[in-house]
Amino acid sequence: MRPILIGLLGALFFSFAFIFNRSMELAGGSWIWSSSLRFYFMLIILLFLVRGKRNLMPVLQHIKKSPFQWIIWSTVGFGTFYATLTYATVHAPGWLVAATFQLNIVAGSLLVPLINKKNRKIPIQSVLISSVIILGVVIMQIEHANQVPLKGVLLTIFPLLIAAVSYPLGNRKMMQVVNDDLSTTQRILGMTICSMPFWIILSIYGMFSYGPPGVNQLWQTFVVAVFAGVVATQLYFYATELVRHDNYKLAGVESTVTAAVLFALIAELLFLDAPIPKLTSFIGMSIVLSGIVFHSILSALIDKNQLIQKGKNRALK
Repeated sequence: MRPILIGLLGALFFSFAFIFNRSMELAGGSWIWSSSLRFYFMLIILLFLVRGKRNLMPVLQHIKKSPFQWIIWSTVGFGTFYATLTYATVHAPGWLVAATFQLNIVAGSLLVPLINKKNRKIPIQSVLISSVIILGVVIMQIEHANQVPLKGVLLTIFPLLIAAVSYPLGNRKMMQVVNDDLSTTQRILGMTICSMPFWIILSIYGMFSYGPPGVNQLWQTFVVAVFAGVVATQLYFYATELVRHDNYKLAGVESTVTAAVLFALIAELLFLDAPIPKLTSFIGMSIVLSGIVFHSILSALIDKNQLIQKGKNRALK
């Protein structure tokens, strides 16, 4: 249960991204700056946290050994993930973006045969539980479809599908590349460094298309960088690393991001004067949130069974 609790705490901080991205969109800020500035700030903060040649050199040496893998999977796990996630907030409220993004739980389970080298078994129980989350997402998107044109719905769903696949894919592939050689903070720093080419290209496009970011957007992206970028990512990555050899527990930890939906909704209602969702959305949200409960129960049962099995093995010896 410890990894699940760590994941839930990470979800609380991760919800800052959905809340502030929507706030910046409503204030007229470009999604390009909302996404790219976060990683520029993250780079500065992480370099401070990993300060000292002793901690920084292992990261640079590891990147030098496998530069292609580092750049590709960092761009996927940080670049395409967060750029598409931020773009979706242009067309939907933060809580709905957070809810739809929960498709990453299903994606993480289905990617197992393509990612894992040894344990390629799809965690069927986790996939079945995750299908409950998909049902909840569909129900919430029905209300969204009734309020905006079809184009707005599609421009919410498709970017989020990309984000939902990119996040677990990039995270899991980088865990394989690093293979416990670096700490969680070092791995995040390395991924931030290697995703910089993507953010620089996107920023150049943003400068010519929208002009420079405003002061308001600068400080809001700094807040997102600290809480969602550094704190939430470290908590989430640490939790996934604790259970990275167990596909069932890993799916359970990844499902904790679901709690960000509730946190984002409460914050938007309190601070952004967002309209209260209709009953349909609350039903869908309840179904989505129930997924995390089922995953937590499954994770607890697996913990219990493993302890029992260890006890039997010791008794036999």
